[in-house]
Amino acid sequence: MALIIAVLLLALLLGGLGFAAHVLWWIALIVLVVWLLGFVLRSAEGAGGRRRWYRW
Repeated sequence: MALIIAVLLLALLLGGLGFAAHVLWWIALIVLVVWLLGFVLRSAEGAGGRRRWYRW
């Protein structure tokens, strides 16, 4: 009985980690798209002047 509970807990833990990793990949993809859009819009905005694409 303890073995069955341990296997179920392990499956639940690994399933939860897989779901969290999947969600994190989507968040990373959204952040990448926002960063690229900011990069493109900023370079188009500063085309007339000499502006850097980074803020530091």
